[in-house]
Amino acid sequence: MIARYSLPDMARLWSEEAKFQRWLEVELAAVSAREKNFPQEVPAGTTSELRSKCHINVSRIDEIEATTNHDVIAFVTQVAETCGEPGRHIHYGMTSSDVVDTALGLALRDACDLLLARLDTLLETTRALAKEHHDTEMMGRTHGMHAEPTTFGIKVAGWVDELSRNRERLLRAKAAVAVGKLSGAVGTYTLLPPDVEAHVMKELNLAVATHSTQIVPRDRHAELLSTLALLGGALERIALEIRHGQRTELGELSEPFGRGQRGSSAMPHKKNPILCERICGGARVLRGYALTGFENIALWMERDISHSSTERIIFPDAFLLMDYLLSIAQKILSGIVVDRKRMKTIVRSALDLHLSQRILSALVAAGKTRNESYEVVQSAAFTAREKKKSLLKIAAEHNWWGLPPEAIAEISNLRPGKYWRTILKRAGV
Repeated sequence: MIARYSLPDMARLWSEEAKFQRWLEVELAAVSAREKNFPQEVPAGTTSELRSKCHINVSRIDEIEATTNHDVIAFVTQVAETCGEPGRHIHYGMTSSDVVDTALGLALRDACDLLLARLDTLLETTRALAKEHHDTEMMGRTHGMHAEPTTFGIKVAGWVDELSRNRERLLRAKAAVAVGKLSGAVGTYTLLPPDVEAHVMKELNLAVATHSTQIVPRDRHAELLSTLALLGGALERIALEIRHGQRTELGELSEPFGRGQRGSSAMPHKKNPILCERICGGARVLRGYALTGFENIALWMERDISHSSTERIIFPDAFLLMDYLLSIAQKILSGIVVDRKRMKTIVRSALDLHLSQRILSALVAAGKTRNESYEVVQSAAFTAREKKKSLLKIAAEHNWWGLPPEAIAEISNLRPGKYWRTILKRAGV
């Protein structure tokens, strides 16, 4: 991921130094397990001695890999150089994927935790926004056209609901990938028994993969990448809503615009929704990574490495990008400008056309057929739009088509958000 979209904590987690440290952590946990289970093979104190001597030198690993063309062999060779005779116990009975996939489980677990922390902060901000604007009246739209009034708080409650579902998905996906394996070259525990594997995973705070070949099956990882894509879609839905609200013709919403910020190199008057647009673009990239995750599920027999090259890209990039998008979403929603007056003006200037369903229903309740009522109201609505005249005035001119006074009063006093408390509570606000 480019530095522009990389935040420090997540970038450190996916650095080469951190990757090799995780590999070393797995290797030392395996030595520890053998020391406990096979003291006749691994002398007491071996793990402690290795921990005190072993260290990572990334440049030396790169130098060795230039010859071996195998990063795990280069890593094992470099570590062995630093720890002397006890180094012979490093990587005993293990295949490369025992190290790589188990260490990947550590990385994905910790990366999910970083995202969950950001998502929790965003949820708090979004809940507060929904409460603040529970009665901020605005026009609801379908197909981009005026429908009926709603409130901005009700709209934001939908964002809370979707973000909450994505939080649950992320927790499930984290559990699915926070696993490791030490089952050997084809998953048959040729040199290391399952007890060693169980010891290692307990020490690393990972679950044992319920079944593995030479690798942890990639459906787990596809689920995680799909979850990140879904979370990206939720952020995109929020961002797109704000982008629409910021259009000149609406002017209901706008993302924060900082002091000294510029909107256009050519047109000084512009305030473009660049942060929201960045989220929409990033969500597209995440969906592409999810597709790659699905492609990685079917490998040749016990494994090939067609998934490996893609995962060097998609896992760091997907997490760095999502981390960045969550931070941008937090910036937008914590600084969003909501023009209540403009929202109300748009509703008031709607010629009462948004009351058409209420009038239709009142006519049906008064005994007219639905088809007849629909034709009457539709004709009046089209006339109102054409003559720029209130639909209620047209209805009054026709003596409300015989509607009883109580029905007329109910229509005239219509206000949105009657059940806002129920709606917000159901959404977790």
